[in-house]
Amino acid sequence: MIWTILHIIDILLWVIMAASVMYVSFFAFVSLFKKKDRKQTHAKQQSTFLVLYPAYHEDAVIVNSIKQFLKQDYPTMRYRLTVISDHMTEETNQRLRQYPITVLTPVFEKSSKAKALQYAIKHTKEIAYPYDYVVILDADNVVRPDFLTQLNSVCQKGYQAIQCHRCAKNTENDIAVLDSVSEEINNTIFRRAHNIIGLSSALIGSGMCFSYSWFRQHVEQLNSAVEDRELEAMIMKENIFIRFENDVPVFDEKVSNSDNFQRQRLRWMTGQIQTLLLMFPYIPKAVVRGNINYIDKTIQQALIPRSILIVCTLAMALLLSACVSVWCFKWWLLFAMLSLSLFIAMPAHQRNRAVFSRLTYLPRLVWRMLSNIAKIDHKNKDFLHTTHDK
Repeated sequence: MIWTILHIIDILLWVIMAASVMYVSFFAFVSLFKKKDRKQTHAKQQSTFLVLYPAYHEDAVIVNSIKQFLKQDYPTMRYRLTVISDHMTEETNQRLRQYPITVLTPVFEKSSKAKALQYAIKHTKEIAYPYDYVVILDADNVVRPDFLTQLNSVCQKGYQAIQCHRCAKNTENDIAVLDSVSEEINNTIFRRAHNIIGLSSALIGSGMCFSYSWFRQHVEQLNSAVEDRELEAMIMKENIFIRFENDVPVFDEKVSNSDNFQRQRLRWMTGQIQTLLLMFPYIPKAVVRGNINYIDKTIQQALIPRSILIVCTLAMALLLSACVSVWCFKWWLLFAMLSLSLFIAMPAHQRNRAVFSRLTYLPRLVWRMLSNIAKIDHKNKDFLHTTHDK
């Protein structure tokens, strides 16, 4: 009797994990194909951009990010750079005011990126003509001088929502390297591969560009600490296509210590549960309307994180090989399929010994993630800040 129960549990666990592995594997293999963007560029013109830098306790990085952004080769009259300085020091604010930018200094009882964006839109004075697009960057994001020029070329094709290619700007230790690998795999599976078969890219929180009129109408509806997922849900309800632009990089600082990693993943895991609960009730209507993008994005919220998948499938394969060898084959198959899929999804420049040698640190990070499960509160809307070193 006990062996029957254990076998049922084994099969149920395998089925649950296999669903997530199959999803990852499908899009990993899709990424092997290439699809050209068939949208034609409209009449060449220079869009106007409102560039927002929400900055909560970001004194260590914000000034450098602004200095780098102001090197744009795009006409200065065609964009406005705004920093939403939330709980930063007066010294930092004074340094920022030395540059040709707008510095807003809201005072929130409980801060969040959503509140910062709402405040910025409410207090932004439009230039002689309305802005065409709004760009959202994190305080640590650095861009190249041709960032707006390249982004404008994509905007001229008529996209209302664009996710730029966020890449790592630091790889100084095991955690930062693994975080950068994870981000690039996300870019492959949830962004580039989705676009290849005509589905919308996932958003990522920064390096995002939206039609200004659409964003202005919807930003007030944001009500959580995971504003990118909320924006994604709104966009999917309206069946608006999100373009992933691989050739417009935004350089982002990866977490480099285990405490920040755990805090960041707790925010992401909490946001995933909150978004799943938010999106799920609309599924019947999405099915009736044939809104495949919305259904796909809802499924994404139910996926098991990949790092947990790879460690757990390997652990189960080893355990059953030692205890009940007849049950282990399906776990080895799942582990092999997932490993191959992640290898395919990794960019070629990351497939090297230096990266693979860092994988020994992965179980410790997975343990940190698993310990977060007990801390998840789907009703919690507090913003969990990830700090940056000077």
